Amino acid sequence: MQCSWKAVLLLALASIAIQYTAIRTFTAKSFHSCPIPNPVNCSLSQDTDVADRLCDESPTFPYNLSRKTHVLILATTRSGSSFVGQLFNQHFDVFYLFEPLYHVQYTLIPKLTQSKSTTDRRVMLGASRDLLRSLYDCDLYFLENYIKPQPVNHTTDRLFRRGASKALCSPPVCESLGAVDLHLEEGDCVKKCGTLNLTLATESCREHGHVAIKTVRVPEVNDLRALVEDPRLNLKVIQLVRDPRGILASRSETFRDTYRLWRIWDGTGRKPYNLDVTQLTTVCEDFWNSVSTGLNRPPWLKGKYMLVRYEDLARNPMKKTEEIYDFLGIPMDSNVERWIQNNTRGDRSSSKHKYGTVRNSAATAEKWRFRLSYEIVAFTQHACQQVLAQLGYKTAGSEEELKNLSISLVEERDFLPFS
Repeated sequence: MQCSWKAVLLLALASIAIQYTAIRTFTAKSFHSCPIPNPVNCSLSQDTDVADRLCDESPTFPYNLSRKTHVLILATTRSGSSFVGQLFNQHFDVFYLFEPLYHVQYTLIPKLTQSKSTTDRRVMLGASRDLLRSLYDCDLYFLENYIKPQPVNHTTDRLFRRGASKALCSPPVCESLGAVDLHLEEGDCVKKCGTLNLTLATESCREHGHVAIKTVRVPEVNDLRALVEDPRLNLKVIQLVRDPRGILASRSETFRDTYRLWRIWDGTGRKPYNLDVTQLTTVCEDFWNSVSTGLNRPPWLKGKYMLVRYEDLARNPMKKTEEIYDFLGIPMDSNVERWIQNNTRGDRSSSKHKYGTVRNSAATAEKWRFRLSYEIVAFTQHACQQVLAQLGYKTAGSEEELKNLSISLVEERDFLPFS
């Protein structure tokens, strides 16, 4: 039986259409760096150089053939993320960066302040994903698009919190250190090391076996799907959560001006009429959406996602850290163990710096119960009831119950990694 030429032509056209659709679908899901494949949506005002970098995509995408593990600590402000970051910063074979997305935010936000549209959010997230992808590939030059003033000869003194990264404050990146300076305090790093040479930093990154980055500027794990599915990376996400009541208490004390109205309510017992409740509800909504995605265990997160409650880590830091490293498949070295022993048994005077990590970790996790009035706690429990139940945080039914530390407000739960 012979096929007519029309039938053959239709079959050929159908085959081409199927292949094209498959390629577009695969590429769109895994490789698009630009949030919207449209130059108008990718433009950042008149800054066309940044826009070109953000929208530029290579025609080929090599797979991650190295043994590097790329770690992202996904958190929110005052949730213990600086502490968790140090669990990686102390590892001899991990190149750690503290909040590099700070530069993206403070470059783009002045141009986005008049609008909080979905498009603006996608531009911000698209830029953040591009930067993360480059940093995991040890291309630190990409940061120069966001550092102001622009680095000269790949050197800068404007990298946010450089001193929080051990790799950026030790040889070969910092060549001026002597034997007595091997354990610099964060504030001493810039003084002793001088300007940061991004070429040396790039070389140091490539010499390390793994790369870890901490950020509080990505709202949900679903925002990272393009990176998780990118075959050039071996990305694993540690989502850190904390009791929203504890986050609110910590923010109110740390960011006193921003949370002034919460402090007035706490001090007077009268809720201000113009209180910005989104400072609380946004945290709970992001937690709910992100954790729901993780706990639903979608195929694209298999082997890539671990949920960690700050309270569990604070109560048993060594055990929880071992579980984290086991999930990542990275041997935990003695430097990490030593740091945990030295930094989780501090006294009251050891946590004066707002980003400090030396403290009695178990006591810190419960401290919010004595900082917040019961009225604010009750309000928080009502506003965040879904996520409190989701994460295993119990509500306090009275002020007596709130202050009674013999009554745990954290349920015993084992959030196993998705493997």
